[in-house]
Amino acid sequence: MGNRIRVGLVGIGNCFAGLIQGIEYYRQNPSQEVTGIIHDKLAGYGIHDIDFVCGFDVGDNKVGTPLNEAIYAYPNMVDWIPKEKMPKTNAKVYESPLLDGVGIWVENRIKPLESKKTHEQITEEVKKIIKENNVEIIVSYLPVGSDKVTEFWAQICLDTNTAFVNCIPSFIASDEKWAKKFKEKNIPVIGDDIKGQVGATIVHRTLAKLCSDRGTKIEKTYQINVGGNTDFLNMKEQDRLASKRISKTESVQSQLKERLADDQIYVGPSDFIPFLGNTKLMFMRIEGRQWANIPYNMEVRLEVDDKANSAGIVIDAIRLAKIALDRGVGGPIIPASAYLMKHPLEQMSDVQAKKDCEKFVEGK
Repeated sequence: MGNRIRVGLVGIGNCFAGLIQGIEYYRQNPSQEVTGIIHDKLAGYGIHDIDFVCGFDVGDNKVGTPLNEAIYAYPNMVDWIPKEKMPKTNAKVYESPLLDGVGIWVENRIKPLESKKTHEQITEEVKKIIKENNVEIIVSYLPVGSDKVTEFWAQICLDTNTAFVNCIPSFIASDEKWAKKFKEKNIPVIGDDIKGQVGATIVHRTLAKLCSDRGTKIEKTYQINVGGNTDFLNMKEQDRLASKRISKTESVQSQLKERLADDQIYVGPSDFIPFLGNTKLMFMRIEGRQWANIPYNMEVRLEVDDKANSAGIVIDAIRLAKIALDRGVGGPIIPASAYLMKHPLEQMSDVQAKKDCEKFVEGK
């Protein structure tokens, strides 16, 4: 087992700001119980064993800055640790190719760097930075709809023998073509589209499975999500949402004994409400029938901090990728992906996924 986990970050937005500030929160408050985490230790690795050694972004106010400053740069909203109390780091943010990474709704909030480099130059520079910083794992929190950029980073990981954790719904670990590439090179990949700790989809699929397992017939269901950060602003662009809707819908459908018709299930982001900030609201409804064909329905309203919800999961994904590296295990890490991601290569119940994930950690 290596003593440290060296991680490179792609897309220095609110999710990474929450992850980094959360780790620092517990470092500054050692007597505070570490809540919001599934596993305190995984094969000996704790949350303070992770080093974020470099970052990549397209924003001209982030590229070239230290990582500890970039996580506070506009339009990021996470401020759990005051900026002046965040320790300085030698880790810097470097240029990522733009490609399809910035949607039309966020162009007025994210000013991309006016690059003078060719795509080939950026590619070679990225590979060099990864090697110079001894990056073991690349974690991507690119905006939803960044399919071309995600494929760029997947290929970078293949070219540099770096593990890949894909937290967004651009399908890599769950795509048979990409999965085969990672398997052939024996490089771990975990994905796709991270589940929240107690997020909209994990709650929805859990309740849907409960209703199905208890013998009721689910006839229709919906899940509506709204929020006020750039993630939700970006998702106002419907053309960027195709894979997100697939990911969230299939996550719920996979838990049902009988698949619902496409017009009887709606799962997906719905709108941007600026004053909500990083607060995410979910409204869910399930309608069905019980004994003697008697109807029932349930409704749930969930309010969470979207970034805290994510950080407690990705912290496990990073450590599980490291365990795979330590053991020489490559390709899609099925138990980790099924447990932590909405759209894994193989869907399974969360109970089974947790059991399989813990067996993987134990080396069974």
